Amino acid sequence: MRRTDKFPVEGPNSLWQMYRTISPWKAVRNFVFIQLSRYVPYLPLKRWIYRRVLGMKVGEHASFALMVMVDVFFPEKIEVGSNTIIGYNSTILTHEYLIKEYRLGPVVIGSHVMIGANTTILPGVTIGDHAVVGAGSVVHKDVAPYSFVAGNPLRVIREDVRKETADVPDKDEMG
Repeated sequence: MRRTDKFPVEGPNSLWQMYRTISPWKAVRNFVFIQLSRYVPYLPLKRWIYRRVLGMKVGEHASFALMVMVDVFFPEKIEVGSNTIIGYNSTILTHEYLIKEYRLGPVVIGSHVMIGANTTILPGVTIGDHAVVGAGSVVHKDVAPYSFVAGNPLRVIREDVRKETADVPDKDEMG
């Protein structure tokens, strides 16, 4: 189950009422810096923008590939651990504007996580340390540490990726 806070709205759909939840100036500023970071190939500069300008928690050596789209309205609700890779053209959302309500929820991505290209991560989910998310997936629920998940709907492909590497002989064992 995703952890989101729900806020009902009256009148037109909640997207028409978004500026009751966020300053238009914050939205424009975030949009400009997110678009810049989508195209910048220099990882330290991207990380600096995410941390210092957008208020995200980003660990050491976390890597965001080209075209990654982070939430424009609430990027400060995103946390990414160390040595994690977010694949090309992936999207990380912390909000959902629906017809009769909007929802907000943090996204926590652990350390040493691999997120495949074109993945969408919905609000209120946690992806555990050392997890692998296959390309093109929609992450709509929590992902356990060390698991390999993929698809839409998301399903577990392997419960523990460490078991896969346990069968491979060590270089020293091969002589």
